[in-house]
This record gives sequence, C-alpha cells and structure tokens, in this order.
Amino acid sequence: VSCLTQRIGEQFPFPYQPYNIQEEFMQALPTGTGKSLSLICGALSWLTDYEERKRQEAAALLQEGEEALSTNAAQSSAVSSSAELDWITDFVQKKAERDLVSKLKEEELKRKKREERLEMIRNNVQLKYAVKRKSYEEDEAFKLLQLSKEEQVEATGDQEDEELIIAEYESDDESKIKSSRTHSQLAQFVHEVQKSPFSKDISVVTLGSRQNLCINEEVRQLGSIQRINDRCMEMQKNKHEKHHHEEGVKRKRGPAKSVCPYYKASALQQMRDVVLGAVHDIEQLLKLGRETHSCPYYSTRLAIPPAQLVVLPYQMVLHEATRRAAGVQLKGQVLIIDEAHNLSDTLSCIHSAELSGAQLCCAHSQLSQYADRYKSRLKAKNLMYIKQILFVIEGLVRVLGGEHKSGFFVLLGTEMLTINNFLFKAQIDNINLFKVLQRYFEKSMISRKVSVIYLIHTKTTEKVLSASPMMQVEGFFMALTNSNTDGRVVVHKQGSLSESSVKFLLLNPAVHFAQVLEECRAVIIAGGTMQPVSDFKQELLFSAGVGEERITEFSCGHVIPPENILPLVLCSGPSGQELEFTFQNRDTPRMMDETGRILSNICNVVPGGVVCFFPSYDYSKRIISHWEASGTLTRLANKKKIFQEPKKANQVEQVLNEFSRCIQRCSADCSGLTGALLFSVVGGKMSEGINFSDDLGRCVVMVGMPYPNIKSPELQEKMSYLDKHLPHSQGRSPGQALIENICMKAVNQSIGRAIRHRGDYSSVVLCDRRYSRPATLSKLPTWIKDRTTTHTTFGPAFAALRKKVSSRNWQ
Repeated sequence: VSCLTQRIGEQFPFPYQPYNIQEEFMQALPTGTGKSLSLICGALSWLTDYEERKRQEAAALLQEGEEALSTNAAQSSAVSSSAELDWITDFVQKKAERDLVSKLKEEELKRKKREERLEMIRNNVQLKYAVKRKSYEEDEAFKLLQLSKEEQVEATGDQEDEELIIAEYESDDESKIKSSRTHSQLAQFVHEVQKSPFSKDISVVTLGSRQNLCINEEVRQLGSIQRINDRCMEMQKNKHEKHHHEEGVKRKRGPAKSVCPYYKASALQQMRDVVLGAVHDIEQLLKLGRETHSCPYYSTRLAIPPAQLVVLPYQMVLHEATRRAAGVQLKGQVLIIDEAHNLSDTLSCIHSAELSGAQLCCAHSQLSQYADRYKSRLKAKNLMYIKQILFVIEGLVRVLGGEHKSGFFVLLGTEMLTINNFLFKAQIDNINLFKVLQRYFEKSMISRKVSVIYLIHTKTTEKVLSASPMMQVEGFFMALTNSNTDGRVVVHKQGSLSESSVKFLLLNPAVHFAQVLEECRAVIIAGGTMQPVSDFKQELLFSAGVGEERITEFSCGHVIPPENILPLVLCSGPSGQELEFTFQNRDTPRMMDETGRILSNICNVVPGGVVCFFPSYDYSKRIISHWEASGTLTRLANKKKIFQEPKKANQVEQVLNEFSRCIQRCSADCSGLTGALLFSVVGGKMSEGINFSDDLGRCVVMVGMPYPNIKSPELQEKMSYLDKHLPHSQGRSPGQALIENICMKAVNQSIGRAIRHRGDYSSVVLCDRRYSRPATLSKLPTWIKDRTTTHTTFGPAFAALRKKVSSRNWQ
C-alpha cells in the first residue's frame, strides 16, 4: 500500500506505512529506519519536484520571450521610416531575444524527445526501430565511446597503439542524484529503489568495475581487476586496428588478434536503452548483457548522461581520476553517501599508494623497452618525459637501497618521511611531478600503453600478470603531489629489494573530500553508526572548509520498542574472573576458559542463532584451538552447531546458507540442538553488510574490545597529525579519540548486524569491563546506549538474559 506523508506542502510517496522517524528523516533532508528507503523516497521526491519546477520555469521564460518578440515586431512596424532609430542597438537587442527564444525552443524539443524516447523504451514500442534512429541525443551520448585520436597522437606520436578512453561528458541535466556504496551493498540499495514508488518512473544506472560487469569469459577468468582491465583495453585496441584495416589501412603481418564480441555500437546502444527503461542491479545487468550480447560495463557508462539516479561504489565517486574516467560529473549534483561510517578511512585508503621493489624494477624494464621500441617515432618531448619517469623510478629504487638491475641487500627497518624529505632522499626533488603527471601520464596514457604492449610482446609469468606495475607507479607519483603536511611516505626495507616497499600514507582525507563538497549542489552523508558525529564533522567537514552554518544534522533512535533489545556489559564471568581482554590478559588459559563458560551459559538459554565476534582473526584462531583442546568446543557443539567465518570471501554465502538452514531445522524438530553458533571477526567478512535478522541473531556476543595496533607506524603518524592540526575536546587529544573511535565504530557495525526490523528482538552481550566506562558507552548508538545495563558479577546478568528470553514478547 502506498502512503503519502506531508512535508510543508510537498508529499513523499512511500511503499509502506512509514515509522515516525522515517517521516522525520525525509522531512529533515536538506533537499527533501529503512534508512536507505527513506533516503530514496525523500531525495527522489525532491528531484521530481525540482525537474517539474525547471520545466515550468523554462516554459514561462519561453512564453515571455515569444511575447517580447511579437511586441517588438509590432512596434517596429508602427514606426515610420523617417524616425531616427538607433538601429544598431535595436538589431542587437532583437538578435539576443531571438537567440534566447531559439535556445529555449531547442532545449524544450530535446527534453520532449528524451521523455518520449524513454517512455517508448519503457513501453517497449518499436524498440528495434528506435535503436537504429540517429537522434541528436544518441550522437551526444555515443561520444563517450569515441576514440580520442588527436589527443593521443599529439601526446605520444604513436598511432599504432591508440586505445579507447572514456571522455568527459557534461550532462545537460545538472540535478541528477548520485548514491554511493561499496560493491557488496549496491544490490541492496538498488532493490530498495525497485521497491519504491519511483521504480517505474525514474531512470537509474548502476555502475561497477570491469571485474563486476564483464561478461566475456575469456577476460573474466583472468581474475584480478588489473589483468581484466588490461585485457579489455588490449581487445579494444585490436578492434580499432581491425577497423582501420577494413578501411584500407595496411596492417602488419602476424596472427589475427582477438577482439571482444560484446563491444559493438548498436548492441551497446540497445542495452543502454533497456538499462534506462527499468531499474537493474548488477546481477540483472549481467543477465541482460548476455541476452543482448552487449557489454554491461560500457552500456552503463553510455547511460550516465540521461540517467536521473546513478548508483556507484565509493571509490568511483570519491577518487577524481576514476570519476573522470567513468564520465561521472559532480557539478550541480546531489550526492548521497550511504553507510558513511567508513568514509574517512575509505578516502585515506583510495588516495594512498604502495609500490614494491619488484614492481619498480618491472615498471623500469617495461618503460625502457617501450622507449627502445618506439624511439624512432616518439617526439623529443615525449622521450624527455619518459627519461624523467625512468629517473624517478631509479630514485625510488635507490631509497630502498638497491639498483634497478640488481635486487639484494641486507638493510632492514621502517622509516617514516615527509613528502619533501622523501623527494630529497630519492634525489628527485628537481622533477616537476605535477607537470609529468598532468601533461604526460594523463594525456598520453603511457601506463596503460606500456602495460598492454608488454603483455602482447613478452611471455610473462602469472605473478607479473597479476598487476600492472606502470599503473601502480603512476598512482604513487600522483600521491606524491599532495601537500607536504597532508601525507607521509613509509619506506619499508625487508632484506631484499623485491620484497621492500614505499608507501604513501594520506593523513588528511578532507583535502580530497573538499573538491566533492565544493562541486556538488548538496551532499547527504548517512549512516546508522556515525557516532561521535562531532569528530566526524571536525575531520571531514570543518577541515575541508565547510562552515557550521552549511551543515544540517539529523539523528534519531531505532524503530524497535525498548523491550525488544537487551544490551548487557559483563565485567566478570561465571567463576568470578574479571573480564579485560588486553593483549597481556586475553591469551591466558583462565581468560579463554572463562570466555568458553560465558558462551556455554548463553547457548544453554538463547534459542536460534548466536553470533560471537572476536577482535581479530589471530585471536579467533588461538581461542578456538584452546577450546578444542580443553573440550569446551565439544560442550558448545552439544547445544549449537558450530560455524566459523570462512577465509575466502566467495565462501561466505555458502556458510550463511548452511547457518540459516541449520537454525530452521532446529526450530522445526525436537533434537538436542537449539540452533547454531557462528564465530566471526570484527571488521571481517560478516561484520558489515550481512544481516542476522530474526532467528539468525537472537544474541550477539562481543569478546573484548577491537582496538587497532597502537604500535603501527602509520597509526602513530595519523595520531600525531591529528593532535597537531585538530583541537582537543573534553580533556582528550584527537589522537586518543581516533583510537577509541576506530574501536567503537567496529563494535557498532558488528552488533548492528542483529535487529533489522520493528518486530525483531535480540540480546547484545559485551564481554569486557572497559565497556562500562562512560566515555565508551557514549560511543554506542543511542538506541543501544540508553538500554544498556552494566553487571559487575555474572549471576544477575545471566538472570536478566534468561528472564528476557522466556518473556512473552520473545517467544
């Protein structure tokens, strides 16, 4: 049943009766939980209203212009020829009016054509005929897939190795909405769009990497994203060579080169139209691509300009070069960043870069061979840039203590350097990295050319094929152009050149987020576990130059009633052992045994699924091994069938299905088992994006506190940077706050896997007395914090759990 909720004269279509907080959330949007569905309905309500208002304004302006032309024409005919007119001024004014009216008419015609075409696509009327028509819009959109021949020839003078690039495209519509998530969560978000009342009227495109969207089995089986990218570009190059040959351009002798059968203009346009006609997730795009024999990767990029909503991964929208390559424009757009609790870490990660000694040597070899092969055809300026790149690579090798032709030395250790000190140490401070990057790497696409040519003309090993060294080098060069204060370079010597590495560490993610904030019309940052918001705003918004007056903040509780959740802090176990899982205590047999006793008691009374989170994979392995030897695991298995988080990501779905089936069977029969126990890891494959709703998660147990490794040089440098550049608050330094926030964000994500809807219920057991500290409790989500009770002894806590489990509303 569709329900309309009022918002100051506007309405939000919603597919269900919304909770009060959903109504408040949609009303609080600057533009306009099921948090995602609220975002979708609120934002798309604003978008449809905005587009309608723009249409009305354009129509009024056009009418006004036509009336002005008619009035001027009447006045001109009424004036006698003998009147003294300023004919030049009159002519300019009338021409300006005519030009404005012509432009408005043209834009109105284009808009009507787009709407008519989209309606025809949705109704599937004469689609085949429509695909063959050469409309203006088709010509504009197809520019995305045209070869940038002149630019590449000018940059490298090398016509043989031209490759396809995705050009920039400035959409006529500057008000489309973009929503970003990780790849694993895109499907969930798209399914929410499909459930919304807008699904039949909104044009949506889902973007992904070649690794996610390629349907060419020959390419897909290569596995790594870089190998897939390189092979795709090589096949496109072969196609263009074949095209030139068919036009009469003589091709060199040699075996026929393979081309991609899914990369054909007519098929790409056809799939683009179907993509715009209905909402598709990535799996549906893959199926559609196979049915139409068309590449989903390039078809979706063709669909970007006319789309109203673009759904894409974090990396694609937050990284400028990736954004530009995909043809994604942020100017004037509304950007929604959902699940934004990891936004700062994501920005730091995608703008950091690491190079091993082996990659440096391989890149030097590839680029040298490229220069030797084409030296007679490359212009002097291009050769100069190539020599500069080789010189910089040699400098990086020297920093690691080696030479690019030899690989072994005995020095060990890690050194943290500022960017300037690193450049001085590598003796490359005299090279203008901005100029090399912007005028050569980007325009010539030298990295991709070198990689493709190297794969074609050499017999490389599987190890070398797994990555593109020149692309890695380019990424590291780009990182070095950051401000000296915003980053550090970690030099890590391992004893041999091949195993040693240089890593750029971004300390100030706000510097890259600032561009996103500046270009967008509005940015909506949403997440279920954003606490503490004050630290988030300080690091990413205030540091990016955003004033407090530009920020609208909204927070709310949870939809579940208070009695449906029981959060407990355990300060000690059944035998009285104090619970404090520090590095010094957690490996002791008495602490591991006490943890086993806690779990045994919980499994004895809690039905269905119990999910136990450990602070790390290493500790998970150690404690489970101890329980196997002590017999604790056998006792646990008498009540719950035991599952463990798999090591490989592609096995997660299988484990979850078996976990679910086991719980369903146990609830249906009368065997001794009461459900299943799943051992997982904080920050692992099951701590985010996996929902343990209903019987799958009747209790979540958190063993210890997942603090990051304080001895990490990278973390120490980040803490030092924050202490120096951000203000202290409430008697704590920003560095200390960082450690606490990393820990509690991970905890919040893990315990948030349970209780996924209003009728759900669960208990949360936090096993560590440090959770009882007020500063720690304050970082829990409000809906959990306000209902949490702390127990210094185990007996009262267990009694409360047993009472809650046996209560009527938990049956």
